[in-house]
Amino acid sequence: MTRHSESVSETQQHHPAAIYCRGLAMGAADIVPGVSGGTIAFITGIYFRLLEAVNAVPRAVVQQLLRGRWKAFWEACDGTFLVLLLAGIVSSVVAFASAISYALANYPVLVWSFFFGLIVASVQHVAREIREPRWQQLIPFVTGVVFAWWISTLSAGQVAPERLAFFGAGAIAICAMILPGISGSFILVLLGMYAPVLDAVRSFDVIPVLLFMAGCVVGLLSVARLITWAFHRFHDLILVLLTGFMVGALAKVWPWKETLSWRTNSSGQQVPLNETVISPARYTDLTGEPSQWPLALLIALAGIAVVLVVEWLGARKQADR
Repeated sequence: MTRHSESVSETQQHHPAAIYCRGLAMGAADIVPGVSGGTIAFITGIYFRLLEAVNAVPRAVVQQLLRGRWKAFWEACDGTFLVLLLAGIVSSVVAFASAISYALANYPVLVWSFFFGLIVASVQHVAREIREPRWQQLIPFVTGVVFAWWISTLSAGQVAPERLAFFGAGAIAICAMILPGISGSFILVLLGMYAPVLDAVRSFDVIPVLLFMAGCVVGLLSVARLITWAFHRFHDLILVLLTGFMVGALAKVWPWKETLSWRTNSSGQQVPLNETVISPARYTDLTGEPSQWPLALLIALAGIAVVLVVEWLGARKQADR
């Protein structure tokens, strides 16, 4: 079956409620660092339909919408599919934002342990998709590791959540949705924008949320075609870079950290500015709180199990098709 015929088949098969439910699953995945909404789209059989719909929007705007051909525009960009999918994603993000914000504030070690497990498992998942491993790929791998490590060492003050930062974060993070294996929320963690975006959604802070959504739209429409082209033309290179990127950024989600300096955010709260990775024992010595490492290890393993289940579902879906 060709990709085109596959897309047509998907269009005929997917009920509106089924598309909305897939959006719910993608939103739930993208709000958790380490799980990719693109992976969920791939597993549930809408990945290529999503790429084609997004890539069709700019041309449809020029050729149909600007000429007043509303119906033709809607059909050209698979409008019903995109709207239903987006509605599911937004619904899921709004529903889970408060829960994740609460968990991060009250159980940070356990939550970051879960995220750490998700990303460790995602690393091996992405690496396994490399079709022809070669020693020359060590160069892009190391490049990805170094680049991610450099980003993860940036203090929150260097990416402070000003209004314009929400737009930029949305434009960058949304690109991760196109590539299975790395989530938009993981990018937000690296940028230091994960908690600010969650807080804005949870508190219904309209301006930052609208700026973030506008950034998502601009980022998706401007680079979707480029990412799609690069992924298909340089498949292994992109995956090697992603693998290195994820390995280098693991320090960002390490559960036990020492805060070296603090800053006051826009709400008047003291939040970490510079942090460094420490051992569980050192964490207990510094904070006087239990490291919870046995439970943290179990939760990290649970995170790994989640990704393995996603892989199993993906393999089963492909086998059925």
